[in-house]
Amino acid sequence: MPPGPPLPPHRFYYLHNFQHALDWVQARHGDLLDDAEQQFLACFRALPQDARALLVRMVMRRGPWFRAGKLAYEEIPHTGEAAAPLLALGWLCAEQDLSLSELFALHTKRELLQILQGAPLHAAMRKADMLQALADRAGLRQPYAAWNPQAAEPVWRVMVGERCERLRLMFFGNLHQNWSEFVLADLGVFRYEAVPFGPASRAFQSRADVDRYLALHACRRALDEGADCAALLQAALACTSAHPWVEQRRAKVLLRIGQACERAQDWPLAAQAYTASRFPGARHRHIRVLERMAYLHQALALASQALDAPENEEEQQRVARMLPRLRRGLGQGAGTRRTALAPAVAALREDVALAPTEPHGAVEYALRDHWHRADAPVFYVENTLVNALFGLLCWPAVFAPLPGAFFHPFQSGPADLGAPDFVARRRPLFDACLAELEDGRYRATILQRFADKHGTQSPFVAWGALTEGLLALALDCMSPAHLRLFFERLLRDLKANRTGLPDLVRFWPAEKRYELVEVKAPGDKLQDNQIRWLDYCVAQGIPVRVCHVQWRAP
Repeated sequence: MPPGPPLPPHRFYYLHNFQHALDWVQARHGDLLDDAEQQFLACFRALPQDARALLVRMVMRRGPWFRAGKLAYEEIPHTGEAAAPLLALGWLCAEQDLSLSELFALHTKRELLQILQGAPLHAAMRKADMLQALADRAGLRQPYAAWNPQAAEPVWRVMVGERCERLRLMFFGNLHQNWSEFVLADLGVFRYEAVPFGPASRAFQSRADVDRYLALHACRRALDEGADCAALLQAALACTSAHPWVEQRRAKVLLRIGQACERAQDWPLAAQAYTASRFPGARHRHIRVLERMAYLHQALALASQALDAPENEEEQQRVARMLPRLRRGLGQGAGTRRTALAPAVAALREDVALAPTEPHGAVEYALRDHWHRADAPVFYVENTLVNALFGLLCWPAVFAPLPGAFFHPFQSGPADLGAPDFVARRRPLFDACLAELEDGRYRATILQRFADKHGTQSPFVAWGALTEGLLALALDCMSPAHLRLFFERLLRDLKANRTGLPDLVRFWPAEKRYELVEVKAPGDKLQDNQIRWLDYCVAQGIPVRVCHVQWRAP
């Protein structure tokens, strides 16, 4: 991140960070800001420090309504004076109408009983019951002074909240990160890879794409709140974009709308949503919906198309299970009925009886402790070990500063990690990293990167699950040929194949060998992604087994 202005006294750290973000947005997205937003940036910088600090404090809290008496900050000694310039600009408002539910959010139950004297309320009621008892006033909106004429303090509404949200989106490129990222980085809680940023390093290339992102975010939020799916579908369909990253987000929202329609058993609407979505998983869900609608010919045609050119291994696996059922439904014969597990995977099963623990703990840890010896250590790693080895070796490829990958200094990984062309755009870089497996450099590279990058956020490295000793054992016992096999499968589908790896790893250092073990508790079954990894390991000669734990009778 380019150096910002000199650090102010620590008590205004949040104001410094907010201003730095605004400067960043203006420098990189200035052409996407309208006149009102440009004016906001200029006016904010010109405000007295206390006024700026108060606004930032309010923007960072849940609003938009605030009681003046609750805005007590040591560094802002006179809240009313700090608010005056904000009120003059219209950024705060004391006369805005608020609803009964908003009034309830501002006050305690005791205060509400005092404010709403004469209403059919009593002290034994919960706040929710009190609000329900006043349902006849639910549509009433009036200024706070009308609700509470005897108030000893003003109540203000932040009027620039949506504008600040838009600026936050333009800085982070998403709305799940917030201003606390600055603080966590300053405190050293999170460390981020230092990626070079140029003037073109920005999330959005057009103002319309910012609008589309916000509209899609509103759709997703409304969906979670139970809004009408038909209206949301039309809104999402209208948000088409030429920007691949925004279009991918739209495809995911369409997928979620389709799933909501399925839960409501609105099959035609679900089919419409899935048809419009290009997000992985939409097609096999569309086949399932067509089957529900008894459109078996269309379902079979789409399933055959998917099997001929599957989008990933998960779709291939799911569609292969659907085809016999669809053919039977059309009277085309059952074909070869698929068993739950391929014979090679079924042959991996081993039953292990263990003495019960008190209380019953996770079976993975129980089996680990049962097997562990000094000369044959066992570790619970699940998805962490293979992903970490990959992430450390391929660090330069993952964090390459390609266009559209990094927008701001607080990214744990590239923004296009889930894009279909993520690997293709970086193929020469990944090939260069994997080449170290051929000439032996990989071991030193992984151990050195573990030391140099320790604690730095990564989409592949879970630092808490790793030790230098575990890495050294893995590099001693897992051959570079096997590491390449693991990494090549990860690169086929980074999103899907990062999960499903076996739970335990056993090492025999003296023999320089290892084994992966998937552990199942009584009654547990293998998940689809686990079956895909097991099938791959068997096919590639990677040592693996599946242990079903049974508890011995006491």
